[in-house]
Amino acid sequence: MLFCFGLGYSALHYLRQTGATPACGTVRDASTQIDVAGLRTFKFEPGDTSLRKSLTAAGRILVSIPPDGLGDLVLRHFAGALPRGSQIVYLSSLGVYGDAHGAIVTEETECHPHFARSQARLAAERAWEQAADSAGAKLAILRLAGIYGPQRNALTAVKHREARRIAKLGQVVNRIHVADIAQAIDAAFSRRAAGVFNVADDEPAPPGDPIVFAAELLGVPPPPEIPFEEARRNMTPMALSFYEECRRADNIKLKTALGVRLRYPTYREGLRASFENGDY
Repeated sequence: MLFCFGLGYSALHYLRQTGATPACGTVRDASTQIDVAGLRTFKFEPGDTSLRKSLTAAGRILVSIPPDGLGDLVLRHFAGALPRGSQIVYLSSLGVYGDAHGAIVTEETECHPHFARSQARLAAERAWEQAADSAGAKLAILRLAGIYGPQRNALTAVKHREARRIAKLGQVVNRIHVADIAQAIDAAFSRRAAGVFNVADDEPAPPGDPIVFAAELLGVPPPPEIPFEEARRNMTPMALSFYEECRRADNIKLKTALGVRLRYPTYREGLRASFENGDY
């Protein structure tokens, strides 16, 4: 049995791509309808005895719910219900490393998160490590790069004229296609992996490059380039935070320890696939 805490974009893509069954998972709204065969859904209700029974019967647990202002939501309510000997995969973020000033970060790099949401992520990672140890469970922490995929990519932004091409000297980011996240989750479960893994593509690139490539695929001119110092005047604190950190993620451990061969090693392969499939 697989139990998913949070049936969001990445978790659902994993279920659809791998056909993992039997499976259960939580949703925010009990009326949510999800078209995945054999999937049983529960509203996230700590007092739901059926939910707890399904959780305690699970051999695999996927966690994609982010921490809130009080810490990790799942552990706050279900730490004591984690089944012994289970395999847990926790989806985290590369943001826990903080600003590396463009340097390469590996799983051994010390984390110095600056933003509150990244500090909460790191605290959640450590809380899951403690919970897994107490339950005699294996825990794989997948630190994800910027997620994109069908209906959520630069093609969509360009098509709807929502793309902003902001230029900041030296700024690069890693990305990861949701299909490759699904591969990483599947490999972590299959290999009963433990430890931390960067889940990122092969080519950290400037934020504007996928926008230009998407425009080329669509046969339209790219939006004009906006200098960062000009753009920042109208950016939200959340948007601004993505330009205040810079790092290049090493993904060797993903390929060697988990044996993942990226389907989309750069944004070009990923965007071209979405363009050809009309997934935008």
